[in-house]
Amino acid sequence: MRRRLVLSYLSLTLFVLLALGLPFGLTFANSERRRLVGDVQHDAFALSLRSDQYVHTPAGSGPEPATIPALAHLVRRYDRTSGARVIVVDVTGRVLADSAIHGGAAVPKSTVDALRRQPDLASALRGHEATAERSQSGGGDVLAVAVPIVSDGRTDGAVLITYPLSVLDARIERNWLLLLALSGVIALVVLLVSVLLARSFTKPLAELDEAAARLGEGDLRVRVPIPDDPPELSGLARSFNATAARLEQLLRSQQAFVADASHQLRTPLAALRLRLENLEAEGAHSDTDDVERALTEVRRLSQLVDSLLLLARAEQSAPALVDLDLVSVVEGRADAWFALAAERDVAIEADVPAVAVLGTPGRLEQVLDNLLNNALEVAPGGTAVRVSARRVGDRVEVEVCDAGPGMTEEQRARAFDRFWRATPGRRDRGGFGLGLAIVRQLVTADGGGVELDVAPEGGLAVRLDLRAGDLRRARRSAAAPGVLVDATR
Repeated sequence: MRRRLVLSYLSLTLFVLLALGLPFGLTFANSERRRLVGDVQHDAFALSLRSDQYVHTPAGSGPEPATIPALAHLVRRYDRTSGARVIVVDVTGRVLADSAIHGGAAVPKSTVDALRRQPDLASALRGHEATAERSQSGGGDVLAVAVPIVSDGRTDGAVLITYPLSVLDARIERNWLLLLALSGVIALVVLLVSVLLARSFTKPLAELDEAAARLGEGDLRVRVPIPDDPPELSGLARSFNATAARLEQLLRSQQAFVADASHQLRTPLAALRLRLENLEAEGAHSDTDDVERALTEVRRLSQLVDSLLLLARAEQSAPALVDLDLVSVVEGRADAWFALAAERDVAIEADVPAVAVLGTPGRLEQVLDNLLNNALEVAPGGTAVRVSARRVGDRVEVEVCDAGPGMTEEQRARAFDRFWRATPGRRDRGGFGLGLAIVRQLVTADGGGVELDVAPEGGLAVRLDLRAGDLRRARRSAAAPGVLVDATR
């Protein structure tokens, strides 16, 4: 993937460089050529004006011999400054000055014959300017500009400037090389940047791949760092970490369930085995008390298995939440526990406003059953177990308080541990230490929280933090009776 990203960046950059550099280079070459032609034509006109004073003579006679050295000096000076060859001829085609000939030497006959054959010079002698590109006999292309020397409407001669195009070609070639070098530098920079970008994109993917492999090998503690950018990789990393955390939690829960269940089942099974061995030894003379004790162990074992299964189901992924009428739920559970509360001379008081909570159907009932059962086990006669609730923003706080012995701060810190039971000051009667663990698991599975505190009555206060729901939707599902339930009636 990294190679593909680098190639895509580089190919796009090369395409842009080609699309921009090629027209720029061609435009520069054409512009330089037009500029050269304009400069040479301007110089040719200027020389023709300067040469007129040396070439202009009365009709029918040639220039004065004394003017020839001055004309030669003029064309040689232009040759030194521009590098172009300048030839001045009279109307008959006789060479008056040639910047390529120094020291008053005579113009070779071959040069004169060649000039006579040039159409641009012949056109200038007829009074017309001529510009052309042609090849020299010695090699190389030149730009030739011929301009007539006109005085009083009469053509007295012509100026011919030949400029070597090799200078122009060298300048254009340097520009192409500069463009090529600049493009190479840009491509190199883009290559380095694309490698860094591709590495920044693929590094999180490589880490995810490595982490996924380690997770598949059983390393449930593996996590990947969350990259800041791009958002897609950040979301993927968060999803992976959440999945790994969930798998770790499920596996740890399964391991804890197996360990706790095997430990807790050992005691009732050993007792049951002992009772049954005694019954087998006594045969027909077995005591009915032993049978009753054996049945009690069986019932206790069944209750333990039911609690463990309920806890295991609470750890599974939660189904869709629905709106629950809190008043209706509290009333139902208070009615269900009314008989046991009356038997123990304990009242169940509920002060619940008309609110709804979000939860899985049946889970809140199981939570309240565990809390009411625990409270009734420790509440002294003549006291009350109070269930209250209040709306706080988008949350609903439900509190179950009793007047029992309560718990110390150290005990409240461990109360949610599985199979943990308090010291003799507050001990469940025949319980297994799973009630509060089940409560926390059920509440957190629905997006809530639970904490323990000291009740105003001096006992234990269990505070549930639940998500608020829509009361109208909840009432459409099931009508809510009142808001106050007193189980002492």
